[in-house]
Amino acid sequence: MNTGVRLGLDQRLAQLMRNRLIRQNLILFIGGLVAGIGGFVYHAIAGRVLGPDKYGEVATLIAVYAVGTGPALIIIVVLARYTAMLNARGDPGVRSLLARTVRLIAIPCLVLLLLTALFARPIALFEHVGSTIPILILGFSIALIWQVAIPRGILQGLQRFTALSLNLSLELVVRTTVVIVLLRAGYAVSGAMAAVFAGLAFVFFLGLFSLRDHFRGAGRRVYLRAMFGFSLTAAAGIIGVVILYNQDVILAEHFLSHHDGGIYGGLNKIGTILYFLTLSVSQVLFPRVVEAVAKEQNPGRILLSSAGILTALGAAALLVFAVAPGLVVGILFGPAFRDAIPWVFPVGLIGLALSLDNLLVQFFMAVHDRVFVPILALGVVAEATLILLFHASVGQIVLSVLVALVGLLILLSVRCYVLLPRLRAESVAEPEPAVP
Repeated sequence: MNTGVRLGLDQRLAQLMRNRLIRQNLILFIGGLVAGIGGFVYHAIAGRVLGPDKYGEVATLIAVYAVGTGPALIIIVVLARYTAMLNARGDPGVRSLLARTVRLIAIPCLVLLLLTALFARPIALFEHVGSTIPILILGFSIALIWQVAIPRGILQGLQRFTALSLNLSLELVVRTTVVIVLLRAGYAVSGAMAAVFAGLAFVFFLGLFSLRDHFRGAGRRVYLRAMFGFSLTAAAGIIGVVILYNQDVILAEHFLSHHDGGIYGGLNKIGTILYFLTLSVSQVLFPRVVEAVAKEQNPGRILLSSAGILTALGAAALLVFAVAPGLVVGILFGPAFRDAIPWVFPVGLIGLALSLDNLLVQFFMAVHDRVFVPILALGVVAEATLILLFHASVGQIVLSVLVALVGLLILLSVRCYVLLPRLRAESVAEPEPAVP
């Protein structure tokens, strides 16, 4: 009997592994898991070495960095969609797309560096950072992530998930390794931010190396203006989600004491475990939905399967948060953050709600639906408003964010329920990418 059960399980596992969606999710999940572990080890090391007060500065700068990655995420989504359309139609324009985008994005990168140099002191004063050096490193890091986004977007669009997984994971591995060295050398907040820059520099060149096969031959020229219309929709979706999981940290650091601001910064990182743990699901979903649309297939089934995978992964993490919140806090941040223990499970719910919100936003962007934009904007405003009204303690801010994200999930789900029966390939089809 046991042999029969084992044989049945083996057959079921083999059947699951033959499923393309599950295989692709597994590849990116492994990369995301390594990246997530690296990211939280980075924060755990910074929290333990620097203590709540100084770690509050790091958490705030990382939150600003995460907001600054908004344009990078837009670049990734736009390039992934454009590349997926090229790939579905057998159009070899990747080399031209890569070269022209790198040159184009270099312009705003230089502008950002100039603005950072001019406003480093006011930013440091507003966020209570003791030096302008971490602010300058922050500016360079944001500019570099905009360039890193280019090869990542193309890899995602080509569905080269193994190379993309490696790129995502090694960034955090390098960051964590470097932060250990720099904090031991006594560079404190500046060292923590320099580690971020080091990880980005490494994976930028790794991304170019992963696309080296497209450097051969002349290739075909593509016109970037063909992506402009979708860029607006992508900008609204990406920036909205980024603000959702970062504005609370920035506002908490501003309203709460240094100690409580550091506690909330740690809670935010614990909550985003679920978000980054399940991020691979939406990364696989996006090009698969674009491919389905381009080939006149219904992408609704991909969405439902992806939502199931995401929920299963999130439920497993929530179980750990419910059973051993003290262990989670102790492993990640140590005894100095024990005030965070009562709020570990609620921030886990926040992470799961954010993940599902993001999955639906990615789906709407893939099918180029614009109705979700005002819904997402309402969620962003609601979260900020609730924090502005209720910020007397860490608990009030946690509950405010949870209410806002669950409410947003309900509204986005209603929109999806209305859209899916009406969704046809011809209703979302756009002109082919322009090539000479």
